[in-house]
Amino acid sequence: QEQLIEYGGGLVQAGGSLRLSCAASGRTSSTRAMAWFRQAPGKEREFVAGINWNGSIQWHKDSVKGRFTISRDNDKNTVYLQMNGLKPEDTAIYYCGSRYGSNRIEDSSTYDIWGQGTQVTVSS
Repeated sequence: QEQLIEYGGGLVQAGGSLRLSCAASGRTSSTRAMAWFRQAPGKEREFVAGINWNGSIQWHKDSVKGRFTISRDNDKNTVYLQMNGLKPEDTAIYYCGSRYGSNRIEDSSTYDIWGQGTQVTVSS
């Protein structure tokens, strides 16, 4: 069973940067699409960014375009989320998800493997 472990979260001031990492175990990780979602208190989990199995296609939520960048290194079985220009409204628990295929990549119900999440807090 593949597992995902996120790290890199923390407390940062508005305008600052963080890089989240999601390390995947298992032999199938490099063949699966990956994505980052986030969930703020009292809100539903929302899509942030996704990337197809070989990294050739990326998707980003409109509100993070130009600030966040998703990437992956299949040799290291790791997906990254570089977050620049952080805003207080980016505060949330960030989750990494994994699935086969890329249709409806923004739909959290299509993911079958999730990490435990990492907290990102942006102070104003």
